[in-house]
Amino acid sequence: MSVNGTVLLVEDNANDVELTHLAFAKARLANPLQVARDGEEAIAYLSGEGRFADRTTYPFPILLLVDLNLPRINGFEILEWMGQQPFRNDALIAILTTSDSGPDVRRAYGLGADSYLIKPPTPEAMLALVQRLKAYWFIVNERQVA
Repeated sequence: MSVNGTVLLVEDNANDVELTHLAFAKARLANPLQVARDGEEAIAYLSGEGRFADRTTYPFPILLLVDLNLPRINGFEILEWMGQQPFRNDALIAILTTSDSGPDVRRAYGLGADSYLIKPPTPEAMLALVQRLKAYWFIVNERQVA
């Protein structure tokens, strides 16, 4: 991933947040990882509102990792909201959830998700997933430059 590009993790489970931080560190990703603990906070971050107004401290992300089951505003509602924003194409959106339900997958893609990933059950599996994300990001960037 780009050295300067921020990743926004939208996740309410503290264990999953810690696991993601550890996986990013072990994969040696230089990308800053910001965390929004619910959908409402994610929308405030993306809008640059309230405490997220300082784009130096809270830059617009290049990648969103969004859980579906969030308090206040869920992942589907974030996707719906993103689809109405002029900056929608400024970030990739990957759903990162425990749900492998076919209707959830179809709905997420229908609302504009770029990827749908199942949360890994172990730290080792999470590291492998983050390493795949890193490789994927390089492929996407090469295509955009070419």
